[in-house]
Amino acid sequence: MQLKHREIVKRWASSSSFDWNSKIKACVDNGLFSESLGIYSSMLHSGLYIGDNFTFPLLLKACSKLSSLWDGQIIHAHALLSGFQSHVHVQTSLLNMYSKCSATSSSSRRLFDEMPLPTLVSWNAIISVYCTRNHSHESFLLFRRMRLLGFHPNSSTLVSLLSACKSGLLRGSSIHCHGIKLGLTCDLILLNSIITLYLHFHQLDAARNLFNSMDQRSIVTWTALIGGYVYAGDVAQAFNLFNQMRHQLLTFDSVVFINLISGCARAAILLIASSVHAQTVKMGFDHKDSIQNSLVNMYTKCGDPISARRIFDYVNEKSVLLWTSMISGYAQFGNPGEALKLFKQLSETSTKPNRVTFATVLSACADLGSLALGEEIEEYVRLSGLELDLQIQTSLIHMYCKCGSIERAKGIFDRALDKDLAMWSSMLNGYAIHGMGEEALNLFHNLKRQENFKPDAVVFMGVLSACSHSGLVEDGLKYFQSMQRDFGIKPSTEHYSALVDLLGRAGYLKLALKTIQEMPVQAQTQVWVPLLSACRAHRNVQLGEFVAKKLVDVAPQNMNNYILMANIYASVGKWKEAARLRSLMEGRGLVKEPAWSRIEVDGYLHVFLVGDRSHHRSVEIYEKLEELNAKLREVGYVAETQMVIQDLEQEDKEDALGVHSERLAVAFGLLSTEPDSPLRIMKNLRTCTDCHTALKFISKITNRHLIVRDGNRFHHFKSGSCSCKDFW
Repeated sequence: MQLKHREIVKRWASSSSFDWNSKIKACVDNGLFSESLGIYSSMLHSGLYIGDNFTFPLLLKACSKLSSLWDGQIIHAHALLSGFQSHVHVQTSLLNMYSKCSATSSSSRRLFDEMPLPTLVSWNAIISVYCTRNHSHESFLLFRRMRLLGFHPNSSTLVSLLSACKSGLLRGSSIHCHGIKLGLTCDLILLNSIITLYLHFHQLDAARNLFNSMDQRSIVTWTALIGGYVYAGDVAQAFNLFNQMRHQLLTFDSVVFINLISGCARAAILLIASSVHAQTVKMGFDHKDSIQNSLVNMYTKCGDPISARRIFDYVNEKSVLLWTSMISGYAQFGNPGEALKLFKQLSETSTKPNRVTFATVLSACADLGSLALGEEIEEYVRLSGLELDLQIQTSLIHMYCKCGSIERAKGIFDRALDKDLAMWSSMLNGYAIHGMGEEALNLFHNLKRQENFKPDAVVFMGVLSACSHSGLVEDGLKYFQSMQRDFGIKPSTEHYSALVDLLGRAGYLKLALKTIQEMPVQAQTQVWVPLLSACRAHRNVQLGEFVAKKLVDVAPQNMNNYILMANIYASVGKWKEAARLRSLMEGRGLVKEPAWSRIEVDGYLHVFLVGDRSHHRSVEIYEKLEELNAKLREVGYVAETQMVIQDLEQEDKEDALGVHSERLAVAFGLLSTEPDSPLRIMKNLRTCTDCHTALKFISKITNRHLIVRDGNRFHHFKSGSCSCKDFW
């Protein structure tokens, strides 16, 4: 028990009951709840007084504030022994205490039913117990019973009932009407609760109408409605409200700015973001941890990591949340290298990363494809005692899958004791990007046998992707139908895109086109891309031209669409058409993203561009490449020169293909690693068919396992063959 026996209260041993109660009340009124229990302990030790119907409600209030059920039960026992349990004020205080201390609703109900003459306060207390336990049906039954017995509800009753209306708007609206009928339309706490309920059900107009009708508004009123507009994506209205609020309120709190900053992050408009930041500085809120974290997130979402880093560097005492926000900002902005660099700085401070930090930095490792760093962070996780954390285990599975170590990912998955749906989905997606369709579908069948899980849209996206990468057309069509029929999942644009990709890769171009034309209109704009890619793979110029025109109409600035069509023309020798598209790209200021490949050796990442000679071992790399090219020709390799979109001489085309970035990375890897060790190469764009053929031959003549992650999936080259079976 928290009852403290202080020396100072020994002097009160001879005090009267009035003196004892006054001292206890003074402590409770001033928030000194533990001290009030200490005075009561001294009172008991004096042996002169044991408390009365005034003492016990004060003590029970202290127990409620301390959330100390143990002390509350002792006070309850003392009240019982003293004969004051049946007193209505004591009983009501006991109800409040049990409610605030998270006791079971049954124990509170038993206490209420034993009350001979419950008051309105008592009814409110028991209704509140059921509302806080989310027993809405029981709370409304008690409400009806209370009214039948002649009690008129007050604002406290209605506020409690509103908290139990989270599952249905109809009851909430009836409580609003009841408040109007009782004349409680001026009660600010009640009106704020009604506004919050309307916003919970996305009833912005109803909330705004009530807001406009209010004669008095508090900071809570303004903040709730601003947050509602932000959540609905109407940032302009949120800022209009904020400007009105500035002229009508003298005091602000940080919640308003957090809502506004969240709105800026959603809208991603840098100018507005900067103005909100200026307001936080002007009003002195920029030093709060929650504001700093939100500002860092806002600037990264607005595409300004420099401003985010400036805020981060400005803070002297950085919380783990701020570190995590900045690391996450770099990762989300597509700069995983800076995210990992910042994590290393964090590891050198006294601040300990938490589960969110680890999950974020593991995601950065996955994007970067850095297996060595991923392994290092896994060891850090183990030392931190978080290796059994479900979120971190899922992040590790994702990281190992994206870094090309599917075996390590499977090991973590198999050892996990309590798998959630996110972990199942992560492992299934891992199999999908590695082209392991059979393993992915077996895992899906195992998931369906789990009693606690129901496959969701994300899981089915993984299933469709696995079918697409493995050419399992019939299975893919079956699961696409099952998703809707058996699980009630409405296909998203991503699902439709995966379906078109599945059909297109397998050569069912007409069926893919028919599928697009039968889709909802809003889904069509994003699903033409996989069909154009399929037209390139199957060299269907006529359909490719039709699809390319569709894409240029909806996305004229998307350079990839032009490149895909140029590749189609080049593959069938239509050089004039390919040149025309290149000229069109140049005229529109579109610049092709340079192809690069990255390989990790001894913990360092080495990046190569096409024809790159900037590496410090460039001379050795090109000598190794010449040696490889000679061996390739000896074993029957013939360059697929139709992949070169420029109209060059045959020899020049072969030279251009021979210095593609992945071949440079392979040559460097062969020079820098032990024989027989695997080489892991990450590439930003899709591997061309010529390099794919060359890598199969290289894996055979070098006896190396080449693991290549391109823009679409993983390829495992071993002994002259690829895991994709030439289907990618």
